[in-house]
Amino acid sequence: MTYVLAYDIGTTGVKTCLFEIGSTITLLAGDSEGYGLYIMEDGGAEQDAAEWGAAMCHTTARLLAKTGTAPEQISGISFCSQMQGLVLTDRDGVPVHRPMSYMDQRATEEIRKGIAHGPQIAGANVFKLLKSLRITGAVSTSVKDPMWKYKWIEAHEPENFARAYKWLDVKEYLIHRCTGRFVMTEDSAFATLLYDTRKKAWSQSLCRTFGVRTEHLPDIIASSDQAGTLTEKAAAELGLAPGTPVFGGGGDASLIGVGAGCTSVGDTHIYCGTSGWVSTVTDRQLVDVSAMIAAIVGAQSGRYNYFAEMETAGKCLEWVRDHLALDEIGIYLEKKDITEGREAIARSLYDYMTETVAKAPAGSGGVLFTPWLHGNRCPFEDPTAAGMFFGIRLETGKTELIRAVLEGICYHLRWMLECEARKVKISDTIRFVGGGALSPVTSQILADITGHTIEVVESPQNVGSVGAAAIAAVGLGLIPDLVRSFIPVQSSYVPDRKAHAVYNHYYETFKKLYAANKKLFRSLSSSLDSSSGSRREAQS
Repeated sequence: MTYVLAYDIGTTGVKTCLFEIGSTITLLAGDSEGYGLYIMEDGGAEQDAAEWGAAMCHTTARLLAKTGTAPEQISGISFCSQMQGLVLTDRDGVPVHRPMSYMDQRATEEIRKGIAHGPQIAGANVFKLLKSLRITGAVSTSVKDPMWKYKWIEAHEPENFARAYKWLDVKEYLIHRCTGRFVMTEDSAFATLLYDTRKKAWSQSLCRTFGVRTEHLPDIIASSDQAGTLTEKAAAELGLAPGTPVFGGGGDASLIGVGAGCTSVGDTHIYCGTSGWVSTVTDRQLVDVSAMIAAIVGAQSGRYNYFAEMETAGKCLEWVRDHLALDEIGIYLEKKDITEGREAIARSLYDYMTETVAKAPAGSGGVLFTPWLHGNRCPFEDPTAAGMFFGIRLETGKTELIRAVLEGICYHLRWMLECEARKVKISDTIRFVGGGALSPVTSQILADITGHTIEVVESPQNVGSVGAAAIAAVGLGLIPDLVRSFIPVQSSYVPDRKAHAVYNHYYETFKKLYAANKKLFRSLSSSLDSSSGSRREAQS
């Protein structure tokens, strides 16, 4: 048998999984470790590259130890990672600035100067928009896109920018750390929105338009290409054998769909992790600028993922855990004597929701929650949008509030699903993956709100790693292509007609909440910015 290691580099932690590649791809064991996400008052969201590396090393050591696997038995490693970050490095691969997360939204002035000026369509300069759409099939209209992070460092940290050698994303930084090579997979290159999808190369024209130095852009490889092999130094740090093949892998938006078994045109999946999205496989590029949805390059040749993203999904559940359910969860952990690891706490939360939240009626007694705890991207782009409870009454309790959070996430997922359906045919049965799919309650709520049958695969929280393992298997020549059949369904949830009728009523109100509060969100954000500035002045 052949063994591969897959590293799923998420927003808040890494999942390292050991797979056996035979007639099927079998998960043997996994290990996880968290790291920081540093949110700043000015809209910054950064991470520490050293923490990524340490988490990889620690999880690899523990995984090999508990499975008794020898380093020489590992035939290859691959990555699945968060996307649209920015890791500007020097010639040695050392970041010149702490890596900027996809959540970073500081570059408001840079996007204004770069594209949000002159005659506009959907907030973008019409000439630059049309040019971008012609070359890439998408356009950089979000303040959180990596191009504007790049321009922010150029504008605000010129000394660090002068030391920059290569523009990398998260997994590309880790690939360099493993192999010493500066490369970027096709899906990550596309996510920069500087990638010519027809020529499959960097667009010199777009780089000139937006003021990006082409020498900063690395070589482009396919997801299943071997990026290199483990160096002596990297092998020693990871406890693996030098010369172990390292494959390009892919971003989470590419590989989670693969791990969900959505590999054919028309397959739709919904992901609920720290962020959330709806994605449908297509064989062509298309874009809906008004709803901030575009078909992004996938891990499979000739396949695209029509992709709609929400900023915070599972992050809302963490907020629930920390601020609404913590007392109950703490008691639950004491009674059950569960080790307080990341996944144990998560599972106990899901158990609590199953036992308690399920008792609340569909619609949470008329309470609605907007899951915009860090702004929103689709179907509207607004970094000032915020979360809120709407419709609280005297009889409203904590259980209703928690259920409303789950329902709010699912309402927003339905909203994005319907936006996708305007351009493509979505599948009748939808695969649901990510940590949110661990909860039968959430899965049933999603079915009831969307009106679609929801399928959950085995270990839905590990599908990114499954996708990375599949890519490595293709790269090693062990499987010819990516197919749905190797991902079996574990459970299925059929919509309840009565609950669906209730949700239809509340859903219409949910969609109106943003438009009704749009100006208030911006006013509140301005007030917060002013007060934060005053505090900083007072402290100085």
